[in-house]
Amino acid sequence: MATAALETDLSLWSEEPASRPDRARIRARIGGLHCSLCTGTIEKALGSQPGVDKVAVSLTHEQALVEYDPRVARPAALLGILRDIGYTISDPRKVRPYEEEERDLVRESRRFVVAVALSVASIPIIADPTLGWIGFLPALVCLSLGAMVFLVLRKTSLLAAAASTVGLAAVALGLLYLNLQGYLAAFAPWLVAALAVVLVFGVGGHILHMAIQALRRGILNQHVLLEIGAFAGMLGGVIGLVLERPDYPTAPFFAVSVMVATYHIFSEWLSLIVKTRSSQAVKRLLDLQPETARMVRDGQERDVPLDAVAAGDLVRIRPGERVPVDGTVAGGRSAVDQALITGEPIPVERAEGDAVIGGSINGTGTLLVRVTAVGAGSFLQKVVREVEDARALKPGLLHLVDRVLQVYTPTVLVVAALAYVGWLAMTSLAGGEPDIERAVFAGLSVLVMGYPCAVGISAPLSIVRGAGEAAEHGILMRTGEAFQGYRLVDTVVLDKTGTLTEGRPTVREVEAFSGSEADLVALAAAAEATSEHPLAQAVVKAAFARGAVPPDVTSFEAVPGKGVVARTGAGEVLVGSPAFLAGRGIDLSSAAARIQDLEGAGRTVIVVGRDRRLLGLLALDDRLRSDAARAVAALRAEGLRTVLLTGDNEPAACRIAAEAGIDEVHAGVLPDGKAETVRRLQATAKVAMVGDGINDAPALMQADVGIAMGGGTDIAIEAADIIILSNRLAALPLARRISRRSYAKMLQNVWLAFAFNGLGIPVAATGLVNPIWAMVAMAVSVTAIFLNSLWGQPGLFLGAITSVGSLPGTNRLATERGRR
Repeated sequence: MATAALETDLSLWSEEPASRPDRARIRARIGGLHCSLCTGTIEKALGSQPGVDKVAVSLTHEQALVEYDPRVARPAALLGILRDIGYTISDPRKVRPYEEEERDLVRESRRFVVAVALSVASIPIIADPTLGWIGFLPALVCLSLGAMVFLVLRKTSLLAAAASTVGLAAVALGLLYLNLQGYLAAFAPWLVAALAVVLVFGVGGHILHMAIQALRRGILNQHVLLEIGAFAGMLGGVIGLVLERPDYPTAPFFAVSVMVATYHIFSEWLSLIVKTRSSQAVKRLLDLQPETARMVRDGQERDVPLDAVAAGDLVRIRPGERVPVDGTVAGGRSAVDQALITGEPIPVERAEGDAVIGGSINGTGTLLVRVTAVGAGSFLQKVVREVEDARALKPGLLHLVDRVLQVYTPTVLVVAALAYVGWLAMTSLAGGEPDIERAVFAGLSVLVMGYPCAVGISAPLSIVRGAGEAAEHGILMRTGEAFQGYRLVDTVVLDKTGTLTEGRPTVREVEAFSGSEADLVALAAAAEATSEHPLAQAVVKAAFARGAVPPDVTSFEAVPGKGVVARTGAGEVLVGSPAFLAGRGIDLSSAAARIQDLEGAGRTVIVVGRDRRLLGLLALDDRLRSDAARAVAALRAEGLRTVLLTGDNEPAACRIAAEAGIDEVHAGVLPDGKAETVRRLQATAKVAMVGDGINDAPALMQADVGIAMGGGTDIAIEAADIIILSNRLAALPLARRISRRSYAKMLQNVWLAFAFNGLGIPVAATGLVNPIWAMVAMAVSVTAIFLNSLWGQPGLFLGAITSVGSLPGTNRLATERGRR
């Protein structure tokens, strides 16, 4: 059915160029991904199909990239497998609305509340005073779950949250009273069995479906482990109902099924919160790329979608707008900022006949551009393809829990089988009849004890803590896996323009050959005051910063791309490039060596002359960020290798590297070359790439960890794993320290999660353990993990829970904190 539906809906995937001529590649958006366990399930399910060569699943972007042999496999059949497993398929070219994502979170929160209600009802029924204080330990679980219900419903209203919590408490106390008075003795097993059936087959039915589909394909994941534990508990309970023995723990077996399903639903919800919140924060940043163009046809201008623009059309670009297409200037003149495209910090003059690149920013003039490339042939689309190719090649960071479960799951199954067979063998060898009852009890107890409920929440809780701590410092992590992977990086590659530098020209040196520096800057500012060029604006800004007052200008003439001629009361003033003044008859021989030195150092030189006499020069360049040198020093102090990678010229790159304290420089590198350079570095190192421009996007995706500055382009932000919302380079070493602390918390949590189960499984194999001990292990391990994860910063977890259901304008925790 799923395949047939997909055959008729071709918009659910996009086709892309494959790595080989005889192969095809498709991309689809996958809904229902909670954590890295889901990505592993998809990769195994599709990777085992005939004709499939490569499967790459991005948890960050919720997309699957599949390369296959079209003679053997069909896209509809492959994506139908994912629908059969329980995932949803949608068009990767469309972004999910905020409200739809929030509805998913609310739905999962309601699912969790129902599961909690069923758990709270089951626990008092199995409370056993004859076991002493151990029999009442599950009451701790009741209290913690009741508190969670209050937090979840608090967003709805305080009254509803309080009423629901009080109602749950009343039900629990009422059932406990009936149990202690003996009124439930005959009905307890049946009541808890009913609760288990409702939860496992109803509320958690989607988990059961996914576990069955995974097993069909030979995949052992957390869903399978959950259902093994849940069904072991239910089978143990059914055996008790059949045997009708008063000393058999029938109700506790069923109760364990309820509890393991509840904790699994909770862990899925936590993971979904983390993934959704980071995704929404990124979407709020992706608003830079124009979606329309102002087409000029038959003397009329109108805004049309980019899809409607074709090569040869005329497009009007107004001052300050982002250029939407590749083309050639057919009319007008303006300085165009291409820093985010090419890495050059100084805007370039564009007039009739000059080429412009889509994605660059127009200055203060108006341009009429004839389109030369749109769609797949445009520069932006070529970069996007580079990003997608890099994403397909990028190795995923295998989650710690994945690695543990790959060993743990089969180990539990083997121990359970050995316990069953061992009891049968031992009782037979002892000369008696095989004790089938004890063998079954031992095997089931191992399976029940074997599901580590706490492991499901160990990773999400540590990620919630790490994400919240990072957000307080203006750092947005897109996935917990990539964020924690940052701790493994030993090489940090930094872009120059807009990353290490401020990304705008600044007057750095003033040299007067006649008169004072203040008079020289004032005269230059007077000539440049009416110019629209960014270099001219930098000169005027420098004059005001020095308190220099420009004289009045009576006439002004701009020579595009060269300089300006202005007339003042003191005579004719020329300001511009050395070639411009030399062409106007001014002798520059006395300053030629100095000009050559400055230009060799990567500076842009503006020369000032008056009445055919050289007065002095100004040197401009892109200023290093104030915190760049400190940030690089901090990275090097941690033993990291720092590399500068830029499309700018080598002299400018070497100067910036020297100022920042970076030893290794790669200059003049094109966008596709940046990704290749990172790939070469990855042969011997774990690489993090830091950038902000369109030309950085392929390298950001290629790197083991991509880090984008929050003020960068949308393509760079989309390609990154971590986003520095604060735009402060000091956040780079800080993010790595948070990464290490977050991973340490996860290690502690996973150790705690498995410690109780690791001790309990061998004891359960003896066949002498009451299933209520599994409840005790769950209660203690979950409580320990909560305390460990939230110790000192409980507000991070509370904020994540209570944000569910927020309106788009109110849920801006990470972004707003970063901007402050």
